[in-house]
Parts: sequence; C-alpha cells; structure tokens
Amino acid sequence: MIKTRFLALITALALLLAIPTAALAQKQPPHQFVGAVTLDGATAVDGAAVTAWVDGEQVAATNVAGGRYSLQVDQGDASFSGETISFKVSGANATETATWEVGGGTILDLTGVTGSGGSAGTTGETGSTGPQGPKGATGADGSDGAAGADGTDGSDGAAGADGADGSDGAAGATGPAGATGPAGPAGADGSGGGLGVIALIVAIVALLAAGGSYMMGRRA
Repeated sequence: MIKTRFLALITALALLLAIPTAALAQKQPPHQFVGAVTLDGATAVDGAAVTAWVDGEQVAATNVAGGRYSLQVDQGDASFSGETISFKVSGANATETATWEVGGGTILDLTGVTGSGGSAGTTGETGSTGPQGPKGATGADGSDGAAGADGTDGSDGAAGADGADGSDGAAGATGPAGATGPAGPAGADGSGGGLGVIALIVAIVALLAAGGSYMMGRRA
C-alpha cells in the first residue's frame, strides 16, 4: 500500500514538472511588425490584406487601417528563429523583408508593387537586322578655320636685263670766251707792204670781173 502511494506521488510530481516545460516550449513571444503600407506608390486602402510568409508558406495575416498595419508573427509549433519573413500587400510582393526574432518588435513600412515577384524570363533570341534607314539630311557647313601661319620668304629673283641706252642730252650752253692769247712777235719791216696792197686790189678787180662775166652769161 505504501509502495503504491509512493509511485502515485512520484507520477504526480513528474506531471507537475512536465506541464510548465511544455507550456514554455509552446508560448514563446511572437515577433510584432507595425508600419505604413503603400501599394504601387499610393497609400493602401483600408481593408487591404497584409500577409507574412516563411519559405513560401503564409504564417500571419492582418488588414490595413488608416494606411497602417499591425501584424504578429507567431512561430507556433515551428521554429522561426533567424528565418527571413517576406510580406505581401493585397497579394503583391512587398520589397521589404525582415528576420524573425523571439519577442521582437520592428517598425517596418511595407511597399507593395503589383506584378513584382515573378522570376525573370529567359532572354529571347536576337532578331534579324532591320533595313537601313533613309539617309539623313546634309549637315550645315562648319565655321571657317583659323588663318594659317605666314609662309617662309622666297629666294631672291635673278637680276633683270640692262635697260636701253638713254637718248643724247641737249647741247650744253656756249662756254665763255677764252682768254686773249699773248701778242705775236712783231713782223719784220719790209718794202713789200705796198706790193701787198696792189696785189689785193688786183685780186678784187679780178673777182669783180669774174662776177660780171657770170652775170652776163646768165642773162644771155
């Protein structure tokens, strides 16, 4: 009887010790997120859904009120410690993410972008080259360039031919009379002075006679 009571007491104590331990394992504080919400650049309307996701599974949800949200992410039976939390606004992926912490509190504004989140498609093949476009209009003439530097001096040219002789100059003015020469020596006295005079008279008469004969001949 005593043994049975002892076993019952031991079992009761074990149950009392196990209950708090299980409760602590299941009641870890959640991570609280709050902040403003926009969708495609505009404030999200009241009632818009805000959801939290871990590894592609939704783990929490709430609604927008006055352009803001308040969301508790409780890990439940799973362990989210260190896991990345992503968010969606009305089904559109938000650009922000966060890391889950036990009892964490984070102010995180969410920005939803419609059409985001899809994986990029593969690059298509390069299309064929299009036809050549029409020739463009001729551009305007450019401005005149600056003047070039002066060239070097040329070599000296050959000497020109001699010019023609000038015409004779005019005759100079008559020079002044020369000085009077010295007197000649006195002639010798002779008796021939009278004969000279007679000879001169004869000569004059002969000339007159010759001139008269010439005049007579012309008249005949």
